[in-house]
Amino acid sequence: MTILGLTGSVGMGKTTAGKMLRRLGLPLHDSDAAVHRLMGVRGRAVAAIEAAFPGVVVDGAVDRRKLGARVFGDPPALRHLESILHPLVRRSSLQFLQCQARRRSPIVVLDIPLLFETGGQDMCDRVAVVSAPRFIQTARVMARPGMTAERLAEIRAQQMPDREKCRRADFVIRTGLGKADTLRQLRSMLANLRQQA
Repeated sequence: MTILGLTGSVGMGKTTAGKMLRRLGLPLHDSDAAVHRLMGVRGRAVAAIEAAFPGVVVDGAVDRRKLGARVFGDPPALRHLESILHPLVRRSSLQFLQCQARRRSPIVVLDIPLLFETGGQDMCDRVAVVSAPRFIQTARVMARPGMTAERLAEIRAQQMPDREKCRRADFVIRTGLGKADTLRQLRSMLANLRQQA
C-alpha cells in the first residue's frame, strides 16, 4: 500500500485536490474533518479543550470562533491546543491506514494541512504539495467570510513557506490554471504512482 501525503498552505487548493482524488477512487483521510469530529458534540477532544480554555464549549461542542479568539496571536496557547489535537488526529490517521491495509487498498491519501510542520511526512511514502501563485492564494483566502489581512499573515507565519514545501515534495500540483488543469496533473501523478507500485 502506497501512502500519499497531501498538503499545501492555506488557499492553495488542497481541499479541491482532495475531493478530486476521492472522485478518482482513492480512500482519503481528511485531518481537518477529523478535527471537526474531535471538537464536535461528544468529541474526544472536547473535555480537554474546555479544561485548557474554559468557556469555549457551547452545547457540548467546541465553539471554533471562541477558541480561535483565544489561540490566534497567542503562540503558547496555540501550541497547547495542538498538543491536545495532534495526537488524536494521528491516532485517527493510523486507524484509517489499518483499515485500508485490511482492504488491500493500493494507494491511500493522508490529507494533512500541516504535514511537514508536524512531522507527518514520516507516515508517507510520497508527498504531494498543492501550490498556487501568492496573489491567487491571497485572493482565495481573503474571499472567505471574516478573513482579514492580519489573520492571513498569522496563518502564513505558522506554516512552512510554500517554496520550502515544494522543494520537499515528490509531486507539486499547480492549481493556478483552474480545476481542469489540476485534475490533469492529479491523473498524471496517480499514473506515476501506479507505475512505481
